[in-house]
Amino acid sequence: MRCAARAATIGLALAAARATTVSAQGVPSPTPPVPAAATLPFTPGEALTYQVRISRLGDVGTGRMWVEGPLAQPGPPIWVLRSEISAGKGPIRATDRTSSWFDPQRMAIVRFEKVEHHVLSNSEERVTIDRAGHRWTDAEGPHGTLASDQPLDELSFLYFLRTLPVDRDTVLRIARHFDADRNPTIVRVVGTDTITTPAGTFRTRVIEMEVRDPKRYKGTGIIRLHLYDGGCHIPIRIESRMPVLGITTLTLTGWTHAPQYPLALPCERG
Repeated sequence: MRCAARAATIGLALAAARATTVSAQGVPSPTPPVPAAATLPFTPGEALTYQVRISRLGDVGTGRMWVEGPLAQPGPPIWVLRSEISAGKGPIRATDRTSSWFDPQRMAIVRFEKVEHHVLSNSEERVTIDRAGHRWTDAEGPHGTLASDQPLDELSFLYFLRTLPVDRDTVLRIARHFDADRNPTIVRVVGTDTITTPAGTFRTRVIEMEVRDPKRYKGTGIIRLHLYDGGCHIPIRIESRMPVLGITTLTLTGWTHAPQYPLALPCERG
């Protein structure tokens, strides 16, 4: 019984950590200008690592986010955004892996996959985007009409957020998740902070996001991001409050930038 309870808790913890890569949606009216691909604050070669901590369990695992590409294929350049989180206590482990096939010129996805392996449950999402038909289809069955001409998912939204001008007192209402039921997300800039992590000391903008995710929250949830105030707007800390578990926190422990990539911006640290 105790083992099953712990397994369920680890599953919830991992869901909380995954929720920190947030429900993906777009910009309000008027739309803030989004940089062209040549000036995006992230490029292939960037890699971020995180420590995952649950307030009631302590350190439970690690997370990674990185950018691959461009893919060798006809048409516009496609990057692959990837996220992987592994958490557990003792022999009870769980993993979540997410991939977004992302068009940096349109700031939109063309494909999305998420695979979750928990002790007591497994789930998969394999979504393809039909731009011409204005529809999305999950290989597992769900489908619907696209909510935006530039659809995003929960991982690509976090990268999209890094491109926006987030000044003090900014409030954005964003509706670009491919699934209309996940819209809108409300983004608020609530202050500034300086955070010291194993990766260094960073000036940050503190952003609160009100997200719709019926799978993880009853109605809406609040996610707090500390985005680096330098040119790359890297997520330094990500916090999410979940029922039972309390606060789940991802804290940056490592950062690899790719200045050799032709489209990379200079990104000073600290």
